[in-house]
Amino acid sequence: MLPKVILLACGSFSPPTPMHFRMFEIARDHFQQMGTADVVAGVVSPVHDSYGKKGLVAAKHRTSMLKLALKTSDWIRVSEWETLQDGWTRTRVTLQYHQNYINSLLSEENNRETIPAWLPNSLKQMSGTVQVKLLCGADLLESLSVPGLWENDDIEAILGHHGLVVISRSGSNPEQFIFNSDLLSKYRRNITIVTNWVPNEVSSTMIRRLLSRGQSVKYLLEDTVIDYIMKNSLFGANSHKYILTPNHNEIAYLQAPSPGNGDDGIVLNLHKVDNSGHQRQYEDMDETDYGSQRSLESSTNGSGELVRPKMFCCGDSLNMKTLRNRPGQAVQIRTDASGSHSTVDTDEVGEDDDDDSTCTLTALPTGVDRSDGKE
Repeated sequence: MLPKVILLACGSFSPPTPMHFRMFEIARDHFQQMGTADVVAGVVSPVHDSYGKKGLVAAKHRTSMLKLALKTSDWIRVSEWETLQDGWTRTRVTLQYHQNYINSLLSEENNRETIPAWLPNSLKQMSGTVQVKLLCGADLLESLSVPGLWENDDIEAILGHHGLVVISRSGSNPEQFIFNSDLLSKYRRNITIVTNWVPNEVSSTMIRRLLSRGQSVKYLLEDTVIDYIMKNSLFGANSHKYILTPNHNEIAYLQAPSPGNGDDGIVLNLHKVDNSGHQRQYEDMDETDYGSQRSLESSTNGSGELVRPKMFCCGDSLNMKTLRNRPGQAVQIRTDASGSHSTVDTDEVGEDDDDDSTCTLTALPTGVDRSDGKE
């Protein structure tokens, strides 16, 4: 029977990136392919707030992001133990706590019916021992080889009682770090080096930099994590996405819902700038209002002047010149008083159009013939 192993990764996770979790998958694949261990669980342990690292947001946010990112995983879980302590906890102590807790659950004297959320429910049915190993990158292994950076007693305890699983980049030489350290060489048999052949350079530092500059992190993080970051304005992220309207005196922006005030969706706000340079609230609309009849109706202002609805496609002018001779181009649709719709048959529309009918612009999908709608 293969020895049972639980992989534990300590870190800031501010924010958590896919590579944090890929390390678990890479390590488990290695043990399965080599037939040297049975990985029964993965545990992520975020550091305490008092760690004081630059870019470290509150533990409540980091644990929430981790749980969101790991919703699709059936074997990696989050342990909040470190974050609930009075202060920062050394890696050695964190490993010992989780190992002791598991040993207690597996002991014959244990009568607990429930186990914490960071452990699999199947643990109670397991026999024998389960060893907690520290999962890390090659940078942590390198730091262990630097004299005076770690307490020797801590290194001895981590390597001697638990073991290290190091995910190394292709082309790096972690064996050199081990060779340069007498202490690491002493416990070489307890250090498992796994090469990651699919490099991923996305780091938490890079994500924070992009967010602070207002740049997109789409496809670099889980969508649920991005939503959480935006809603809570973490890492200097701007919760407003600005878009240009046809009216030069107006700025429209999409505002993320504020936490705790009952907002469930993205709200579209339209601001008008007066001649003095001050902004005033012009109109609050949900984006779905643009598809309603109410938003398409014209109205009159206090002086009796006709006010047309604000449309992102058309602006204030109905005399727009568009081409409709190729798929994907915009076409003009007229709506008469009875509510009937018709398209302009000329190739160039709007040039001689002086009536007051409401218009919208509809884009035909690329590859669809405008005459019959078939691909």
